[in-house]
Amino acid sequence: MSRVLVSLGSNVDRETNLPEALRALQQHPELTVVDTSCIFESPSVGGDYPPFYNAAVILETELGPDILKAALRGIEAGLGRIRTDDKNSPRQIDLDVVLFDDIEDSEIGIPDPNLSEYSYIAVPAAEVAGDWTVPGRNKTVAEIAKQSLPPSLRKVPMAEQDLNLSSDDAFEEYGPSDETFNPRFEALVREQLEILGEDPDREGVVRTPFRVAKSLAFLTGGYTQSLKEVINNAIFESPDSEMVMLKDIEFYSMCEHHMLPFFGRAHVAYIPDGKVIGVSKLARIVDVFARRMQIQERLSNQVADALMECLSPRGVGVVMEAAHLCMLMRGVQKQNSEMITSALRGSFREDARTRSEFMNLVGHELR
Repeated sequence: MSRVLVSLGSNVDRETNLPEALRALQQHPELTVVDTSCIFESPSVGGDYPPFYNAAVILETELGPDILKAALRGIEAGLGRIRTDDKNSPRQIDLDVVLFDDIEDSEIGIPDPNLSEYSYIAVPAAEVAGDWTVPGRNKTVAEIAKQSLPPSLRKVPMAEQDLNLSSDDAFEEYGPSDETFNPRFEALVREQLEILGEDPDREGVVRTPFRVAKSLAFLTGGYTQSLKEVINNAIFESPDSEMVMLKDIEFYSMCEHHMLPFFGRAHVAYIPDGKVIGVSKLARIVDVFARRMQIQERLSNQVADALMECLSPRGVGVVMEAAHLCMLMRGVQKQNSEMITSALRGSFREDARTRSEFMNLVGHELR
């Protein structure tokens, strides 16, 4: 698990968006919120814009820096953040990785250079990570925060705010009925319930728009990830040239025709040509393409092409087996049917012995 310092800021509906962002971090399946700072108010920088509410959190995660940044961008988008060329324009929420364990990488902006430039990042950060020594700076976060950094901050007294990020019951006043994830999406789901003849205010479904918006954001999270972010430099030189295979990778995807799930197992293999990839990345590559609106045929090819792109191996083989609810629950309603697709590249396509070995390992003999 990696320790991460994240900065939060909002100057659009800040009383709502700041706690909503924290809640989204707490509910993310691959993030654990360890500590939160108090709230500070700061004037906007670079324009005559509303003042910000700022805070900082410590997270623990197994995600790499690039994938984590993509996850934070997804949360921002869920709260309505639209990025523009004006870096200082008002925003519903800003979520920035400030520190990531002991990593120092200027290309991905870690440590965040703004930590030493602006008090609205340094001061909240010092509350939760004061003793954290900043890589490459030979100073702790607390030492940086003690410097005279612009702009001037004001700690927001509890009497002036309706939220307290440091409290376990910080959002009690908002209550579950006021909890939102993506207001626009939730309004569309509510309308859909009405079209179906359901009462969206009925107790059993009153929270359904929120749950649907949140679950679909998770199920289609692949749209906010890229191959580079998923691999995260986990490619290594190796003289090995024998087949590498990972079987029975569980995956879940959404049929693009009916928006119903299909799910099953993927079997992925490749023959290295001077480079190998961390074994867990094979599963992550499957997920990044599965977590999108898909058809199984394209999904199999995308996984194979991704491995060819990042490894340039001698060959790649992908077999996917899945049950499709759009065929089990509706249509022909064949309950025991299973779809099998394959995608073969390089030696897996050109060499019959390699192809046969792969299919035998998968458990599908060629006829």
